[in-house]
Amino acid sequence: MQKNRVAIVGGGRVGMSAAYAMLLRNTTRELVLFDRDVERMKGEQLEFEHSLAFLGTTDIIAAESPEDLKNSDVVIYTTGVAQEPGQSRLDLVKKNSEILASVLPQIAQNAPNAVYLVVTNPVDILTLKASRLLKLPKGRVLGTGTSLDSARFRFHLSQLLGINPKNIHAYVLGEHGDSSFAAVSNADVGGQRLMTMPGVTKKAVEECYKKVKDAASTIIAAKGATYYAIGVVINQLVDAILRDTKRVYPVSTPLDGQYGYSDVSISLPCVLGKNGVEKILEVPLSEEEKKLLANSISILKS
Repeated sequence: MQKNRVAIVGGGRVGMSAAYAMLLRNTTRELVLFDRDVERMKGEQLEFEHSLAFLGTTDIIAAESPEDLKNSDVVIYTTGVAQEPGQSRLDLVKKNSEILASVLPQIAQNAPNAVYLVVTNPVDILTLKASRLLKLPKGRVLGTGTSLDSARFRFHLSQLLGINPKNIHAYVLGEHGDSSFAAVSNADVGGQRLMTMPGVTKKAVEECYKKVKDAASTIIAAKGATYYAIGVVINQLVDAILRDTKRVYPVSTPLDGQYGYSDVSISLPCVLGKNGVEKILEVPLSEEEKKLLANSISILKS
């Protein structure tokens, strides 16, 4: 394995779920855990290390200061307050923006060449703020965006179709939040248009998408927070960056004229590689989907 180094900023359940997923997949050679509660990170480090006899060869470091994040290839930002029952992701703007502005610049001073992956909600707004704050080359700051929403959508479609979700190519785009939308006009399964598959109706697809929109609130009401699935998503995105896979994921990225929009960060299908977002794909959208994208952008800008 190459001498890759990944730093996780924020030692909560999302950050540690991502760390665990990366350990299980042997994604990186060095994994740095950074949180203001250094002692807790040392405890996480020790417990993770006790699993290494059965896993890979990852070196785990409990950072004591931002200087310990030097030479990181990827920095995963998970710090902030979590969504509570009854809250939307946009309700978290003020507090999490303040935390990001106080934490991220000192991280970037020590890891100026890293790709920055923002996970904290509201992820689209914080991704744009991080991009403005850090002023890194285009593509080097991105957010997890609707990657999890799309994975949830594919899962529910797989239940409808009886087909593995890996073979269902359908995206949820727009805001990672209430104004997201399912782009189904050109979704396909094995090369066949989704909407022409036997048993697929507009109502059935809408029901699958409703489960996606309700997922976070349902899980939060049941167990307090969501963290395992997003941990797996983070691992997938980090792996694509470290291994320069050029795989396509719907991640949040600042737009630069795509579909006629700029000065907003939103999820569209993006090619991920060693430089972060290397290309934004302007996939064909139906007229209805274009209106939904415009609505999502309008909400985020406001």
